Amino acid sequence: MASLVTKYMGIKLKNPVIVGACNLVEKPENLKKIEDAGAAAIVYRSLFEEQIQLENLQMSEHMEEFAERNAEMTSLFPDVEHAGPEEHLFNLAKAIKAVDIPVFGSLNAINMESWVEYAQKIEETGVAGLEINLYHVPSDFEIMGKAIYSEQFDIIAAVKKAIKIPIAVKLSPYYTNPLYIIKEMDKLGADAFVLFNRLFQPEIDIDTETLHFPYNLSSQDDNRLPLRMAGLLHDNINANVCSSRGIFTGEDVISMLLAGADCVQVVSTLYKNKIEQVTAILQDVERWMDKKGYKTIDDFKGKMSKKNLVDPFAYQRAQYVEILMKSEDIFKKYSTR
Repeated sequence: MASLVTKYMGIKLKNPVIVGACNLVEKPENLKKIEDAGAAAIVYRSLFEEQIQLENLQMSEHMEEFAERNAEMTSLFPDVEHAGPEEHLFNLAKAIKAVDIPVFGSLNAINMESWVEYAQKIEETGVAGLEINLYHVPSDFEIMGKAIYSEQFDIIAAVKKAIKIPIAVKLSPYYTNPLYIIKEMDKLGADAFVLFNRLFQPEIDIDTETLHFPYNLSSQDDNRLPLRMAGLLHDNINANVCSSRGIFTGEDVISMLLAGADCVQVVSTLYKNKIEQVTAILQDVERWMDKKGYKTIDDFKGKMSKKNLVDPFAYQRAQYVEILMKSEDIFKKYSTR
């Protein structure tokens, strides 16, 4: 029987399927279901800067009830149930004790002080590692790209210095050259990269003329960008690569491993197909490996990466003439007539 063992952030995992940060893990019964389904690890839902600042604001108002304050400041923060970081840390510690598989923390901070302080507090819960989420939402016309990624480099350096557990950096794809960013972060000691974060984007309700943020689960087409990046990064950095976004089936996982990923994170497929989908994914991977005669993941990991392909341009082309010229084939595939 094939062995699905892999490594992530220097930690041995029984297979390459990790359940990514999501609200499913808040319920103790779901944690056990995830473990029983065969997941190798769990990323606990993220702690956000807004939660930290909201609790600080509430404490300040409680301590200075009659001091002058701007009541409108509370509108800066979302109405988050169980918003406080202390409660988050308490529940994270409980989650770690509830399962026998590794549990990773996740942090979305903004201020340097928050990154360092809460990375340390999350470490104290006993997590196996910490996932830090780095992204920048454009809002200032004057900030240049270099200032943004320089600040992110400083965050990684500060967090690495502050804690002993390994860190994974979860990135968005919105960099001019993600390969440069990842290479520099790799030099700073990042133990892994999760590619990529799926950011919530606003929509406009044209009837009420208001902004709202609907759930935007991934589709399988979303896995093409992380697949390309895994293929480019394989054997070019020291850190592990964990592919995320649009991974629904065993076939998706196999593709990511062939490209060069060490593991994957799944979330959307669990909402759409239930937690038991983890079992189906692992069974499909195992069957495929047995069929191909692969004994371990290392036997085929990166086989289809840029480094190992005969065609050195396969991962570099953004457009293929051969595909673009076959308009009739495209029409036949997608036409509803």
